[in-house]
Amino acid sequence: MSVEFIDAPMVTEFVDDEKAFEKWTDEKFKTLDSDADGVLSRDELQRRVGKLSSREFELQPADEIASLYDTLFDKFDVDRSGTIDRVEFTALMKEIMLAKARGIGNSPVSVIVQEDSLLMRAVERANA
Repeated sequence: MSVEFIDAPMVTEFVDDEKAFEKWTDEKFKTLDSDADGVLSRDELQRRVGKLSSREFELQPADEIASLYDTLFDKFDVDRSGTIDRVEFTALMKEIMLAKARGIGNSPVSVIVQEDSLLMRAVERANA
């Protein structure tokens, strides 16, 4: 983990850079897809939550986490297959990042970020 200064334009520019953003989401998808079947099941996501989320998320009560997964699958499992495919996962990550950008705002804020997080990729892209 490290402390970085982040603002909304840094995050949205990363999301808008389709090549860089899709490269990261593809890598993260492969990490999460433990059985390599090309889709993410609810079980895969729940077992691998630390690979995708913040530590604060992991400390939430189990019923709140289950409710969050219900919401994610309701919204992003577009084909209602019970799984999240690569395209659905990319859309999910894009929406999460844009929500973070809206929350951060245009003034730089100091944020603790995980080394393998999307926010860190946005910082690295901006500093390149």
